[in-house]
Amino acid sequence: MSVDREWINQAITKIEADVQRSADTHLFKLDIPHLSGIDIYLKDESTHPTGSLKHRLARSLFLFALSNGWIGPKTTIIESSSGSTAVSEAYFARLLGVPFIAVMPKTTAKKKIEQIEFYGGQAHLVERSDQIYAESRRLASELNGHYMDQFTYAERATDWRGNNNIADSIFDQMRLEPHPIPTWVVMSPGTGGTSATIGRFLRYKKHATKLCVVDPENSVFHDYYKSGDLTLTIDNGSKIEGIGRPRVEPSFIPGVIDEMRTIPDAASIATIHWLEPILGRKVGPSTGTNLYGVLNIANEMKSRGETGSIVTLICDSGERYLDCHYNPQWIEDNIDDLTPYFQVLKDITKL
Repeated sequence: MSVDREWINQAITKIEADVQRSADTHLFKLDIPHLSGIDIYLKDESTHPTGSLKHRLARSLFLFALSNGWIGPKTTIIESSSGSTAVSEAYFARLLGVPFIAVMPKTTAKKKIEQIEFYGGQAHLVERSDQIYAESRRLASELNGHYMDQFTYAERATDWRGNNNIADSIFDQMRLEPHPIPTWVVMSPGTGGTSATIGRFLRYKKHATKLCVVDPENSVFHDYYKSGDLTLTIDNGSKIEGIGRPRVEPSFIPGVIDEMRTIPDAASIATIHWLEPILGRKVGPSTGTNLYGVLNIANEMKSRGETGSIVTLICDSGERYLDCHYNPQWIEDNIDDLTPYFQVLKDITKL
C-alpha cells in the first residue's frame, strides 16, 4: 500500500529540522592519575533531547521506516523495548503526530514509563522480557500498525560509513587528543546496533582501534560470540536495564567485535556508585558495565607498559534509576554484595 509522499517528505523534514536544533554530545576525559599514559574518555549520550544513546537509534529507525514507506500519517508505531528506545521513539512519534505503544517488561524503571507517557506514548507491560517480541507483533497486526523492531533493524538503519554517526563523532572529537586514534572502544550491547556501527566504521576507515563488547549477566550475546549458536536463549532477563538479551538478536554482529567480556552485575552497579562522586552526577547501570570493562582494560595496558586511549559511552542518566539501581533495598534484593568490586575499583585506580 502506497503512502502519501508529501506527508513522508514533511515527516523527514521535521526530523531533519530536529537534528539541526540539537548539538553533538560531549566527550569527557576521566582523569585517573594512577593510570597515567592511558587516557579514558566518556561520550555523554545522556545529553540528547530524550536523555540517552537511543535517541540516535530512534531517529535512524524512523527515517529508515519512512524511507521504506512503512509509516503513514495514521500509522500506530509499536516497539518492543526495555525502556530507553521507547522513550526516544515516543518523542519522534509525537513530532510526527502518530500514535505510539511501547511493549516492555513490567520491571522497567518507572521513570522511563513516565517519560514515554510524557511524550504521548502508551506503555504496554508484559510479565517477562522474552514476551515483548510476540506481543509487539500481535499489537501491530491487531491495530494495522508498524512494528518498528529495533532488534532487527538497528544494525541496518544507521549509516556506519560516517554521516555523523556515533563512531564518526568520536573520532572527530578525538582529533586533538594525545592519542587521537583510540586503542580500544568499549561498548555494551542492547540491540547490538551501536557495536555494529562502531565495529564496521573501524574496519571501513582502517583504524587500528579494537572493539571490546562488554555483556552483563543473564544475556546470551557473549555465549553466542564464543559458540556461534543462534538458538541460544535464557529465561531470566538482564538486571542491567537496556543491555543484555534473552535471545540472539538479528542486529548483533559478532564479526565486527575484537573481544567480548561478561561483567558481573554487582561490578556494574558498584562502578556507577564509584563514579558518582568523581563525575558529580549519576549515570545509568549500562554505563557501569562499560566503564568497569574500560578500567580493567586500562589496568592490563598499564601492567604491560602500554599507553593509549580508551573511549566508552555514558548511555543515559542515573536519574531514571532512582527506584532501582540507586535504591539500597533494590540492590540488596536483586544484586550480589558490591563490596568486593569497590575493592577492585580501588585497587585499579588507587582512588
